Amino acid sequence: MADQSSAAKLPVMSLPQGELLTLNVKDIPVIKDSMGPGIHYQPLFLDPEVGVWVVLAHFAPGAELPVHLHTGAVHAYTLKGSWAYREYPDQPQTEGSYLYEPGASVHKLFVPESNTEETVVLYVVYGANINFTDEGQFHSVLDAVTIQGLTQQLAAAQGLDVNYLTGGAARYAASKEA
Repeated sequence: MADQSSAAKLPVMSLPQGELLTLNVKDIPVIKDSMGPGIHYQPLFLDPEVGVWVVLAHFAPGAELPVHLHTGAVHAYTLKGSWAYREYPDQPQTEGSYLYEPGASVHKLFVPESNTEETVVLYVVYGANINFTDEGQFHSVLDAVTIQGLTQQLAAAQGLDVNYLTGGAARYAASKEA
């Protein structure tokens, strides 16, 4: 049990925290070909109630995501390799690049085939990606709920034991029994 004495001395309310919520990405297996060939990920934090998902995405050279609309903001930090948007090919994201995408932005991510290594990006996503075909027809929704379901299905199919952090479960503060 964690020592909560620091919080007890403060003149503000705080949530009790019984343990430090921490993971090491080295301990989380990479879920392969999750959203197409050469597109892999490691889930770090999935909160379907709030609609926030944090993943470490791995892209093989030549990988491409469908055109998508973000319903919320996205923070992206490129750890390795390079990638760009079809709409902004002259602004590649390379190792050390931080990118902010506002909600309602639309783009199509691609990884150059000329890359000689895997591209790795840390994404913090609020809301959903609404995915479309190249012809502009609705394709799918990718959000924390979907990522959670994909993680369960693909981990089972690939024989992986995957652990990640998640948000709480909605419930009544007090029993409804009268």
